[in-house]
Amino acid sequence: MPQLRFFDAPAGSLSIGVEGATELWRYVYTPTTPADESPRPYAHPVYSIDGDVLTNWRPNDHPWHHGLNFTLTSVNGVNFWGGPSYRAADSYQWRDDQGMQRHLEWIVRTPEQLVERLAWQRTADGNDVMLQEERTLTTSLVEGGWSLEWKSRLTNPGGENLTCHNYHSLGGLAGSHYTGLQFRGARGLLDEHGDDHIGMVGEDGSTDPTSLHGHEANWLEWHTQMDGSLRRTRLRFESLCGPMPWFIRKENPLVAFPPHRETPWIISSGDTVELNHRLTFIQS
Repeated sequence: MPQLRFFDAPAGSLSIGVEGATELWRYVYTPTTPADESPRPYAHPVYSIDGDVLTNWRPNDHPWHHGLNFTLTSVNGVNFWGGPSYRAADSYQWRDDQGMQRHLEWIVRTPEQLVERLAWQRTADGNDVMLQEERTLTTSLVEGGWSLEWKSRLTNPGGENLTCHNYHSLGGLAGSHYTGLQFRGARGLLDEHGDDHIGMVGEDGSTDPTSLHGHEANWLEWHTQMDGSLRRTRLRFESLCGPMPWFIRKENPLVAFPPHRETPWIISSGDTVELNHRLTFIQS
């Protein structure tokens, strides 16, 4: 049975792969991304079992998209998603309102499971912690590929409730409910191939991205073929904590797991909430 192990990786990151074979993914836990991109830990590159790169980091259309990462668009007005912030009065503007996530410590650090504590800070000096997070990242080998389970336990340690918005709930920008765990895919995931076996499919059997966008479901899949290698990979996105109103951008390409859509998500003072998702990458 193949075993998982750590691979060599730059400082501030960990790389996990299959012993005697390939790297599967790299986790950058002390990023050096610019402040206006709301720095936060991210996974990139994420590979298929055969070594195709599946994620994109700092794409030219949205440099604040960082591979696979977990974030919230707006928490009490602080932008943890990165980039310009949307308001109904003046649309998207750079507002100097970006927060950051800071890695504090490892609780568990093995190739099979990473558990870390993080602080979600309003400012870089660390004096204004809005959220505390315990993040568990579990890597598993499955038939034909591998999976990554991403669990985030968020605690509001302050004396006031936290109102989490996306730009649909905050500014009425219909359909712009991106927030939560975000997967920004490599350009090779674009599905304009004229091949019925390539594209998205939802839990209800729908293959129309317009119908899948915002539809509440437990899972969706993205069937792809990579440039160069021409290998096909099936990406399965699963919410293990109940149906999500999926956010999809076929042309970017991007899939996000939003915990809310039209209305804000409130994390009350002292409360802890948990989000649990799984991504599986199968050669097909």
